[in-house]
Amino acid sequence: MKELLGTGVALVTPFNEDKSVDFEGLKRLVNYQIDNGINYLVILGTTGEPATLTSEEIEQVKATVVSTNNGRLPMVLGIGGNNTLAVVEELKNTDLSNYCAVLSVSPYYNKPTQEGIYQHFKAVSEASPIPIILYNVPSRTGVNVEPATVIRIAEEFKNIVAVKEAAGDIIQVQRLIKSKPADFMVISGDDMIALPMVLAGGAGVISVIGQGLPKDFSEMIQLGLKGNVAEANALHYKVMDSIDYIFEEGNPAGIKALLKINNICSDNVRLPLVKASYDLQQKLNIFVKNY
Repeated sequence: MKELLGTGVALVTPFNEDKSVDFEGLKRLVNYQIDNGINYLVILGTTGEPATLTSEEIEQVKATVVSTNNGRLPMVLGIGGNNTLAVVEELKNTDLSNYCAVLSVSPYYNKPTQEGIYQHFKAVSEASPIPIILYNVPSRTGVNVEPATVIRIAEEFKNIVAVKEAAGDIIQVQRLIKSKPADFMVISGDDMIALPMVLAGGAGVISVIGQGLPKDFSEMIQLGLKGNVAEANALHYKVMDSIDYIFEEGNPAGIKALLKINNICSDNVRLPLVKASYDLQQKLNIFVKNY
């Protein structure tokens, strides 16, 4: 899965002032990534607010990204949830021919045991015709997928090819990298420790800030993969304040505020999310001005 090396970005879904989907803004966003060195696109991950989109809007978003990308970058599609049977049905009934992999979040809210998580991904593995990235984000799901569970899944289901690891725990990352099968990829889901994860042996990142600062962030990851530590660290310290800012009031309100400053799309979100506050917008404005 060389397509998953480097920097992927979890695309936002831009909205107009009336909260309809801004398809022109989405096209600009996709081209901005391609023009600035991003390695692959992630469509309808949680950053894309798919929980607030209608079925028709989801299909329109996918079609817009596919047509705009026009085969230039590999693409990953988010398909996950806390109803295993529904995830299985979606995998079976979705045209996945345009995608190199599926990003599937560990079940949220239900708080399954480690055995329940294993059984969920067993069903997902059996249903998916393309490779799967397991997504561990315990701050949102309520349950950490323990390294032993990830390794068990990786060893038993060969089409589960990677984990997007967003626990924010570098020790957990090191345990994963130490014990994983040789061809299984550990991908950062936490922008602030993406570089340390790469330097520890990770395969890259699926990033939020990367779509706002694609050129420098993707270059940082490439330098890390090549072992150019000093140059990579210099870029990390250059961008790191922006990572704090974009998550200060939740995701994707922060990154949308940054994208608005860069004239890519508006900062509109759908309820229950609200726009970034005036104070946060000012912090981001000052950051961009000084950048």
